Amino acid sequence: MELSDRQEKIIEIVKENGPITGEKIAEKLGLTRATLRPDLAILTMAGFLDARPRVGYFFTGKTGAELLTEKIKKFKVKEFQSIPIVVKEDDSVYNAISTMFLEDVGTLFVINNHSCLIGVLSRKDLLRASIGNQDLDAVPVHIIMTRMPNITICQKEDLLIDAANKLINKQIDGLPVVKETQNGLEIVGRITKTTITKAFVELIMNEHL
Repeated sequence: MELSDRQEKIIEIVKENGPITGEKIAEKLGLTRATLRPDLAILTMAGFLDARPRVGYFFTGKTGAELLTEKIKKFKVKEFQSIPIVVKEDDSVYNAISTMFLEDVGTLFVINNHSCLIGVLSRKDLLRASIGNQDLDAVPVHIIMTRMPNITICQKEDLLIDAANKLINKQIDGLPVVKETQNGLEIVGRITKTTITKAFVELIMNEHL
């Protein structure tokens, strides 16, 4: 979060004199309390300052990097998940390749007749299947997909940082976001490496600050 010169000055005053009232801060800056109110609110909400009734403002001791880390750790998967791209288990490998190309994704999720997750297709899976002389229109995706329980999943209430760690540790491009139903795991979204990148870009651009 980029602070204004006045906000930087307020932090320095609180560091040196805290706890200190808003009136005293305004007096030191030669401004009115009303003029400073928005700045004090921003600094408090961002976590640089804390306030106690009838005591005043004090510096939390946290740096911008620490506050950024705290915000990142609070992000949930549901805030950033995107629409899942799926194919049915009896769809052909050719159809899956076409879907992956048209949707510009690196991972496809395979569903059954109950729209529940039963498999995952990666670029490598489809590339391996396309090598050779077999008729890709005649090969169903359930023949080549990765099956449960060898699929890494996440849920919408999971922390985004945990989903990111799964992507890194498993060396995969995407995770299905699922919810448990009577018929199995229903796919409700997806988290990809691109999703994680967008989340951090939005954070840096103050979209979530």
